[in-house]
Amino acid sequence: MTDPRVAFAALPPALRGALWMVGFSATFSLMTVLIRMASETVHPVQIAFFRNLFGLLAILPIVWRGGLSALATRRPFLHLARGLLGFGAMVLLFSSFAYMPVAEATALTFTAPLFATAGAALLLGENVRARRWTATLVGFAGALIVLRPGAAAFDPMAAVALGAAALMAVTTLIIKTLTRTDAPNTIVLYMGLVMTPVSLVPALFVWTPPDGRTWVVLALVGLTATVGQLMLVRAYAAADASAVMPFDFIRLLFVTLAGWFAFAETPGVTTWIGGGVILASSVYIANRESRSRPAPETPPPTP
Repeated sequence: MTDPRVAFAALPPALRGALWMVGFSATFSLMTVLIRMASETVHPVQIAFFRNLFGLLAILPIVWRGGLSALATRRPFLHLARGLLGFGAMVLLFSSFAYMPVAEATALTFTAPLFATAGAALLLGENVRARRWTATLVGFAGALIVLRPGAAAFDPMAAVALGAAALMAVTTLIIKTLTRTDAPNTIVLYMGLVMTPVSLVPALFVWTPPDGRTWVVLALVGLTATVGQLMLVRAYAAADASAVMPFDFIRLLFVTLAGWFAFAETPGVTTWIGGGVILASSVYIANRESRSRPAPETPPPTP
């Protein structure tokens, strides 16, 4: 009998990357439902703390095998900044999942690569040409389709979701800078070491003792977040971002189905149209980057 791991490794890289991305999308959708369930009894800030705590516990055995060398870094303050901004992004993202339709919140998170493109030009001085600026503007037009700014029932939590995407983009730029000097395990380890105590302090001000069911849900949030992050990293390691990013759109389908079954939420057609426009522009930007920069791309951070 053929070992499934051997058979999977023998698949073409693009197909392996696509399968990893589909796995990430399914795991992310499950995490979204779990966050909404946990928010029924505990605050999103407290959920963020437990996500960081359980995520740190999950990554420690992996890092432990490398010894104390995983702590070696020349940029401790940059790790601290990444952790603080990452915590802010996580709280905003979890709040949007808790208080607005999960499909709309997910569609708006697709804007993170667009914010990253603008930030790379403004903060890192990268050369962004007219085509990528045009694609970025088209992507933000897609966000306006989702937001429906002229609608009478505009949800202010949509601005929270966009804020989360913007902060996620900034953390992506910080990660790109850190990868020039630090190993991936070091970056992941410091994320947990910084974000866990940072998230504990504000969580204490809104603390609600979890019941037995909530403890299980919170543990699953940390587990699914960690598993999803590992899948996403493997997707981008297997193939170019431009090859795997189109499969990220299935995340909107999974989240929509999950929201429908779990919470009876049905997104409007504008969510699908706007999400598709946002993703198409992000894929175009990734394709342009892969042509102009042959080096491996850094995958975006996940909550």
